[in-house]
Amino acid sequence: MNILYYDCFSGISGDMNLAAMIDLGVDPEFLKAELSKLGLDDEFSFKVSKDSRKGIFGTRVDVELAHHHHGHEEHEGHGHTHNHGHHHHHDHRNLNDIEKIINSSNLSEKVKRTSLAIFKRVAEAEAKIHGSTLYEVHFHEVGATDSIVDIIGAAICFHELDIDNIWCSAIELGGGFVNCAHGKIPVPAPATSEILTGKPTTQGAVPKETTTPTGAAILAELVDNFSDSPRMSVQKTAYGIGHRDNDIPNVLRVQLANIKLQSKDEQADYLPTIPARLLQCNIDDMTGEMLGAALDQLMEDGAMDVHFTPIVMKKNRPATTLSLLCSAEDEDKFKRLIFKHTSTLGIKSIAIEKTVLGVSFDKLETPLGTVTMKNALLDGKIIRSKPELEDCRALAKAHGISLSEVYLQIGKVRDI
Repeated sequence: MNILYYDCFSGISGDMNLAAMIDLGVDPEFLKAELSKLGLDDEFSFKVSKDSRKGIFGTRVDVELAHHHHGHEEHEGHGHTHNHGHHHHHDHRNLNDIEKIINSSNLSEKVKRTSLAIFKRVAEAEAKIHGSTLYEVHFHEVGATDSIVDIIGAAICFHELDIDNIWCSAIELGGGFVNCAHGKIPVPAPATSEILTGKPTTQGAVPKETTTPTGAAILAELVDNFSDSPRMSVQKTAYGIGHRDNDIPNVLRVQLANIKLQSKDEQADYLPTIPARLLQCNIDDMTGEMLGAALDQLMEDGAMDVHFTPIVMKKNRPATTLSLLCSAEDEDKFKRLIFKHTSTLGIKSIAIEKTVLGVSFDKLETPLGTVTMKNALLDGKIIRSKPELEDCRALAKAHGISLSEVYLQIGKVRDI
């Protein structure tokens, strides 16, 4: 199995990622030609050069905007620092604007899907933070032309490399404070924290922002497995050079590697796993309505999973065990939420690892309309697919038929 490994000891930003991909072997002229399909050539120029940090040489990328000055002196990504006297109106595109740019381009369908998925992660994070909706929230920094180039460029490079899996180390976030369109905010930026919920991270290597929302969204969407000690045969190592010179080398190291999976036991070792916490408590004095409301709230707050198990407690009293799965980083957050929304007086915490299948999405055309298919991936291969429920419900409502009839029609198309 061929993998791309991200070693994010100094974080990641959009331009560092593009630089690393070029250093790894993606032809910059091919990348420029693909980006030209966006129809935004009058908004930016794309410069590739060699640079070094702490004696480590690699590739540097500068996305230079045509209509207003943009500097990188404050941080690695494209966007927390603005020259407020020279804002360009394109800095405030929303998700609908982004979708129009991507869907109207001549990019391949797989690049379009990956790009839109990354942007959606940013939009979901921004909407939650700012109390807005998915299509109303303005991207501010990530809607700017340079960040559009970073995200769509990441999708282009990913599909050009044609690797089986992407793995990643824990992601260094940095520390301190950074300026943004809303003023001075702590590092990691709220959007970065939200996007990387459930992902392993570290903080404080330098008192500056090392991972930007753009970089976070790229990893959140593309990475299949997180590991700080992968067993792999490295074929090539490349470096994307950042724009600052920090106390630690300001570079993104990426590696193309091979993993030989021979036995079934060996294959099991490389299933994607993430550190997690199982929180449990027993409740005997809440109604079903109250428990249902608590479950909905905990899921809305970002729990990986919440479920109830009926039990019998002391004095033969019927009760319920609440089980909640969350990331190790969010353990304290969800303990507080459980105490807030339930009547329990104590919570058990169990350190576990969550093993997950890779997921991809495809569009399926049916006589009823387009439906999104969710694919489960094992060792880079689709082992099963199912239609997204909300798409099916929408089709059932639009055609005045039952949900089961929609599934029947989808099944017929897939059997052709």
